[in-house]
Amino acid sequence: MLTVLRRPLRPAEPVRTYYLLNAFSSFFYVLTFTLSLVYYVKDVGLNPLEMVLVGTVLEATVFLAEVPTGVVADLVSRRLSIIVGLLLIGPAFLLQASVPTFAAVLIAQVIWGVGYTFTSGALEAWITDEIGEDGVTPVFTREQQIHLTATVLATVTAGGLGLISLRLPMVVSGIGFLMLAVAMLAVMPERNFSPTPKGDRDTFTHLTSTLVEGLKAARRRPVVRYFFLISILAGLSSEAFDRLWTVRVLNDLGLPSLFGQTSPAIWFAVFALISTVLSLATSLVVNKVSAERVNSLHPNGLLALLTVLQVAGIAGLAVFGNLWVALAAMWLRDAAVAVALPIQTSWLNRNVDSQSRATVMSLNGQADAIGQVVGGPPLGALGNRTSLTTALVASAVILSPTALLYLRLRPTAGADTSPPEADAGTPPTTAPLNTQLPTGPGPTDET
Repeated sequence: MLTVLRRPLRPAEPVRTYYLLNAFSSFFYVLTFTLSLVYYVKDVGLNPLEMVLVGTVLEATVFLAEVPTGVVADLVSRRLSIIVGLLLIGPAFLLQASVPTFAAVLIAQVIWGVGYTFTSGALEAWITDEIGEDGVTPVFTREQQIHLTATVLATVTAGGLGLISLRLPMVVSGIGFLMLAVAMLAVMPERNFSPTPKGDRDTFTHLTSTLVEGLKAARRRPVVRYFFLISILAGLSSEAFDRLWTVRVLNDLGLPSLFGQTSPAIWFAVFALISTVLSLATSLVVNKVSAERVNSLHPNGLLALLTVLQVAGIAGLAVFGNLWVALAAMWLRDAAVAVALPIQTSWLNRNVDSQSRATVMSLNGQADAIGQVVGGPPLGALGNRTSLTTALVASAVILSPTALLYLRLRPTAGADTSPPEADAGTPPTTAPLNTQLPTGPGPTDET
């Protein structure tokens, strides 16, 4: 057994292994999260506060486990870290599917959150080690295409399985992750791994120095301070929205009948597909029609407008009584987020020194995560004590000042205003949790 843990029985070609691992893991993730929120409401019977607490526990787990689990990938083996992660994620999904209680769901979030941190960053680092920095960029590009394809297929599959049982997609996903771990044990090669030098490891000392460097950058550059504040506000607002939109649709708006079919499995799969297609189409259209504004060195007006659309979308979901009008408002919000995220990232990158870019981006993501952990439970409690409409309106109100913050932003004197050069050897920076963790039909629910 120890021999299998150290090296595969039949090593496969690294790039092909990377594509297959990403394809199946993307498929299984989406299979679970397309209907997970519906399962929490219908089968587990969670109230708004409990729904938000599930996400809070997940966010907090990932935040706390990122550094200690990263030690395995840095010092022992990328391959082992990935396999351990898969072996934790599978049972976590099986647990929440098998035991429909609030306590079991919370425990599952802790297990799968830890499992996620074992895989987070390790997979990109592994393939970069195996094929070299010069050849990794086209591989990452192709992986994104594979991910989108798997997302569509898994969403349709989840809808079909959900007609039988809402927990069935999670059961299939959990078993799938375990089988994927066994397959990786047998074929995943690791020929070029070497322990990360001490100064480059993600330790708590490194985390502290990252915080100090990020705060220094914030003091030097007002743009960085504004972005940190914007990310905190976005996090405070997003956790409640991501969790409660499903409850709003199921409990307040209701589902229509299509050929006599009112199953939430079908409808929420349809909602997920519509959201994905609309967000992708909007992003492509905006980049083509308004490329000048999207690539502007100072896109504060565009980002302020996109924020207003997000606020309007959240408020619309909260107050409109017609299902399709409310969903249209939500999809408007989703599309605005899809367009805004890359513009935000590019603008922030242009306004910090190249030496501190990675640090600032990391802290910006952590600011969003902290906002989600802090902001989710109070809004969930508000939804319990008053109504979902009140909680969602409060979410919109919390987000609204970010539009004014964008309008106040100005380019920093002396900042690097040219687009940052791509580094083929650097894996993609992990996005804030609300956009990175894979989740349900909205932009994210736990993602």
